[in-house]
Amino acid sequence: MKSKTGKLLSDYEISVFCRQMALLIKAGIAPLEGIEIMLQDFKFEDDDSTLRTISQILSSGEKFHIALQMTGAFPGYVIHMVTIGEESGNLDLVMDSLADYYEQEDAIRTNISSAISYPLIMIGMMIVVIIVLITQVLPIFGQVFAQLGTDMNSFSRTLVAIGNALNRYSIVFILLMLILTCGCIFFIKTKKGRNIFRSIGMHIKPIRTIYNEIATARFANGMVLTLSSGMDTYEGLRLVSNLVEYNDMIVKIETCRSLIASGDSFPEAVKEAGIFNKFYSRMIAIGFQSGSMDTVMQQIARKYSETTQRKMYNFVSILEPTLVIILSLIVGMILLSVILPLMGIMSSIG
Repeated sequence: MKSKTGKLLSDYEISVFCRQMALLIKAGIAPLEGIEIMLQDFKFEDDDSTLRTISQILSSGEKFHIALQMTGAFPGYVIHMVTIGEESGNLDLVMDSLADYYEQEDAIRTNISSAISYPLIMIGMMIVVIIVLITQVLPIFGQVFAQLGTDMNSFSRTLVAIGNALNRYSIVFILLMLILTCGCIFFIKTKKGRNIFRSIGMHIKPIRTIYNEIATARFANGMVLTLSSGMDTYEGLRLVSNLVEYNDMIVKIETCRSLIASGDSFPEAVKEAGIFNKFYSRMIAIGFQSGSMDTVMQQIARKYSETTQRKMYNFVSILEPTLVIILSLIVGMILLSVILPLMGIMSSIG
């Protein structure tokens, strides 16, 4: 049985769902009754078919994780963790941890989209302003020069020729702009597009550093969830490797699993695999010895997330004035190329 949406829920929707279910379960309300309560005022994208499907499956006697799986709307990680929660009797804690995890994932994706979309919007505005100048403004100056019996300089004539070509082949240009816009949407909104953009960004050191920190934050968040649910670290690493969309981190996680399988402790394996720096590796070793590794992991995840968010904000804050300066210089060059000769002519006439 599938949900009517036919697609996985967003990170935000999963976090809200898990948070509400955690509150209901902590209050002693069974999942079936909890879903019935949620049906009164909660919908996924204004569609309650997913909740109704869960309610119907639970009413037939199936377990909660089976109901979630049969909707086809929840990722495998959620299904697996809910299964562990039901079997261990810690379903409320697991739902709370899932809510925290997917809230963080939603924040990360929002920050990435903002960091990508803002420069693209600025560049698009620059292109529009430049096109208006060379197709609408410069031809007017050309007419003024013609009336004065003189000609524009070679740079201005070249720009006017480009503007005339754009006017002549405006349909082709509009189609190219639409293709470019669709390409930008593809890179920002689709998973395949983000993967392609990430593979390109891996060749740029600042972007590669940010993606590495995002992957490390996801690893730490995932380990918090698996550790708090009582899962052993070896199995937890296997699950977390499915959450990290970064090949280098996946290789490190697999190395870590191999080291644990060969007899190393979790802190030793993490340090040897190079997942964290020496400071955080030492924190994990202390947390392992004191039995508070989930708390340490949570602190590390929060620190990496804060660092990544700050770097993204810094990137956007630097890029904004840079693009404005570039646009100002381009517009200034275009206008000065016609205004200065025109002022010279007018002064000579005067």
